Amino acid sequence: MAFVAANDLELLQLDVTCAFLNGDLDKELWTTVPPGYEHIYSGKALRLKKAIYGLKQAPKVWWETLLAELQRDGFRPSIADSCLLVKYSDKGKVFILVYVDDMLIA
Repeated sequence: MAFVAANDLELLQLDVTCAFLNGDLDKELWTTVPPGYEHIYSGKALRLKKAIYGLKQAPKVWWETLLAELQRDGFRPSIADSCLLVKYSDKGKVFILVYVDDMLIA
């Protein structure tokens, strides 16, 4: 915040809804059948192909997916803090600070 104020930058705040959903899992994970569906899938387990809320791997999958997309667009993680991504271009600099599913963009 101090950096933004000192450099007279515009600051935007972003909360990513459904951030932990739909990320591709890199490992094979299985889960029990959700309540209410036992009669349809009696005695079976379900394989997860996408991340869901409550899954321990969901934040990691979200971060890896976001980082890959931002790096593809030219952003690079800061040496001081890997959650701070910076992009330099002819038009100037863009800073993105990521905390879980919240972002500050300057």
